[in-house]
Amino acid sequence: MLRCHIPPQCAPAPLARRGTLPTATAAVRCARPPRAVVAAAAAAQVAAAVPTAERRGLAERLRMGSLLDDGLSYKESFVVRSYEVGINKTATVETIANLLQEVGCNHAQSVGFSTDGFATTTTMRELGLIWVTNRMHIEIYKYPAWGDVVEIETWCQADGRIGTRRDWIIKDLANGEVIGRATSKWVMMNVNTRRLQRVSDEVRDEVFVHCPKTPRLAFPEENNGSLKKIPILTDPAHHSRLGLVPRRADLDMNQHVNNVTYIGWVLESIPQDIIDTHELQTITLDYRRECQHDDIVDSLTYIEEAEEESSNGSLFAAPHPEEQRQFLHCLRFAGKGDEINRGRTVWRKLAR
Repeated sequence: MLRCHIPPQCAPAPLARRGTLPTATAAVRCARPPRAVVAAAAAAQVAAAVPTAERRGLAERLRMGSLLDDGLSYKESFVVRSYEVGINKTATVETIANLLQEVGCNHAQSVGFSTDGFATTTTMRELGLIWVTNRMHIEIYKYPAWGDVVEIETWCQADGRIGTRRDWIIKDLANGEVIGRATSKWVMMNVNTRRLQRVSDEVRDEVFVHCPKTPRLAFPEENNGSLKKIPILTDPAHHSRLGLVPRRADLDMNQHVNNVTYIGWVLESIPQDIIDTHELQTITLDYRRECQHDDIVDSLTYIEEAEEESSNGSLFAAPHPEEQRQFLHCLRFAGKGDEINRGRTVWRKLAR
């Protein structure tokens, strides 16, 4: 009997005519598979034969990142790709946010945390706990262009008894210029009940051994923009985009809409004339409820009067008030109106 080298390509032989027996050579019909199929099958067999730890080690060798000498922070470089830039031919804020998330996850993996979740420890996996974003604040002083290389340093530390914070410094690798900073707060949620939970002493011991022993802040300035509260928005919105629907691709491994997607939804209700004449300088988001695939979201934008002093309190020069625009934002469930997210954005005049 003939043996087929690629079993999925085998098919039953045609039935013999009545009164005759099929010959041995007709027992199996083997179609010659396309080269691409053969190559894909071979690659899958090779990948399956490589242990998970070895594949992870390969990724770490190819990745342009590593722990710093003290082991308390992590630094990684990224090339801005063509599909990561927007209409201004520079990286979008969603690209920046995704890179921040990526370098944070790679930092967690480098100290031995899980690869099957966003930086979950052994105790967290045993108890069914995950990290979720509570607040994100990003300031971009100069957007990198396609082909630029950015270097991002990150570290995490305690933030009270209910969560942690993670900070980032973004630099242009070519000249060392600081082109952005970011900070975030994270809390723990039970994956089964979807309720928040206090960080236990066991988890604290697992996480904070890898953190700076004294506070280190990306925004050390007093009254900086990352500390500024976002008010509850009740008045009719000046601008809106209604009926936004999450795509399947918006869901992450925690089975809900990823935090970066909310940034895109907020920007959907920004007036077009602002998009045409300004670029986003600062975005702050408070995450209040998680969003699932079957939810429908309304994006509301309110004009906020600019303050006389720098909106971010940073050491970097702020645009003249006439060149700066500020907005408040609310994402809510369509119909029932429950608040999902509230935010603030600051926009600077585009340099032409």
